[in-house]
Amino acid sequence: MIVLEILALLLGLAAVVYLFIALLAPERF
Repeated sequence: MIVLEILALLLGLAAVVYLFIALLAPERF
């Protein structure tokens, strides 16, 4: 179950980073 928790955490961090970059540089998307 620890693996699933780590995967969920990584997906959450990736989503936050993606949204952060999208907000900082919307012209790239």
